Amino acid sequence: MKGSQILTFMVILTGFSLAAQTPFDQTFAPDVPEPERFRTNRTSYSAIMDVLLSTRPRVTQAQLDQLKTLPLESIFGALGDYRLNYARGFTNTRPGERVVGRALTMRFLPPRPDLVRAADALAKEGDWDRRYYARAAEEAHPGDVVVAELGGVDGHNFFGAMAATGIKTRGVTGAVIDGGSRDLAELQADAFKGFPVLAKFFHVTTTSWIGVEFNAPVRIGTVTVLPGDVVVGEDEGVLFFPPEMLDAVLKSASETERREAFERELLLSKKYRFRDIYPLSPALKEEYEKSKGPR
Repeated sequence: MKGSQILTFMVILTGFSLAAQTPFDQTFAPDVPEPERFRTNRTSYSAIMDVLLSTRPRVTQAQLDQLKTLPLESIFGALGDYRLNYARGFTNTRPGERVVGRALTMRFLPPRPDLVRAADALAKEGDWDRRYYARAAEEAHPGDVVVAELGGVDGHNFFGAMAATGIKTRGVTGAVIDGGSRDLAELQADAFKGFPVLAKFFHVTTTSWIGVEFNAPVRIGTVTVLPGDVVVGEDEGVLFFPPEMLDAVLKSASETERREAFERELLLSKKYRFRDIYPLSPALKEEYEKSKGPR
């Protein structure tokens, strides 16, 4: 092939290649207008949750009750790729008490006049209280855990004892706040037994940040929390994981507890070396399997 022919061939190939590329200045179809009253849905619309909704069953109270009996470490060990969904750095108003439930999420932003105006308009159209702690006190379900994104240690307060009382009366089992709360002394009192609040700080300031999304994905520290996630929190931190995992987590964590109880008995018997017990040697593992009886 002559040089001129090669050059012509390369130009043709280049033309085909360029024709196959997406142009830099693309033209996109306009966004579809929202249906009438769509923006006043009580749950803020999330395309992410729209995709995931069919795979996320509602967690039952019986499942939550079983989860309460299992150590956080055993639950953590059953989470696989969701072990990173562990948030730390909270102060628990009820030290030693655990918060377990379904995530009722909400996200807040610092106020500015136009944001306040829009939030007021939506609250009027949707017939809800612009103060999201007040919405939780009216709309939350038994077994929910309020999970609020509020800017972390540099953020703002979510609620105080009055709002916490209203929320508790709905059957909510506690709150996880990536931000602050008021009324630490009151929230530590016996009136709030069974309602631990895990917050990044406590401060006397009244609430002023604006709720912008209700029951939509939020960020708690470096963790993503989706509405309806299973929440398990103690003094040292909080786990969040999808509800479709719960049956498998309960099974795995319960098995871990049974096996460790067997190992503990062997250790106390002083019949075997530690290395043969933890983890179980093949012979002791066979003995353990037999101890569980017929399946």
